[in-house]
Amino acid sequence: MKRFILAVTGASGVCYARRLFDVLQPKAELHVVISERGAELLRLELDLSPSYFEKENATVYKNSKINTSIASGSFKTDGMVIVPASMGTVGRIAAGISASLVERAADVVLKEKGKLIVVPREAPFSTIHLKNMLALDQAGALILPANPGFYNNPKSVGDLVDFVVARILDQLGVEQDIMPPYSA
Repeated sequence: MKRFILAVTGASGVCYARRLFDVLQPKAELHVVISERGAELLRLELDLSPSYFEKENATVYKNSKINTSIASGSFKTDGMVIVPASMGTVGRIAAGISASLVERAADVVLKEKGKLIVVPREAPFSTIHLKNMLALDQAGALILPANPGFYNNPKSVGDLVDFVVARILDQLGVEQDIMPPYSA
């Protein structure tokens, strides 16, 4: 069974995190960290509490508790996804600041040359945002903005969410059937 870290931070778009969790939870071991603002947005946008993620194969951590297994290089993972990734989180990780568990876990994944997927949900990007994302890319992270495509003729917001989640799953190497590959 694959093992992933899922971080939910304070950018709008927590629907991506919930859908990714729902698809991965039956088939992977998940380690979930939700920032304080991420928890607020779960309530605001989806009327969910962080307890939603307390399911089989999933462990939920407090973002303030840095001294946990996922903050150590000895914790082996198949990847970490920060979805949605706030620009504050992106900036702190890019600067090497590890003041929270989300930031420390991302820092560890990068230093161990693991797979870190950052899904920013912001528009427009400032020069500072772009520089921070470039720094993360140069450190080995994959920047996968929450920008859905339209060639699949989406019929609902759920279809748009699935487009982005399918891209994340593809990058994690997880087989998915929520979005067929493009064909002309």
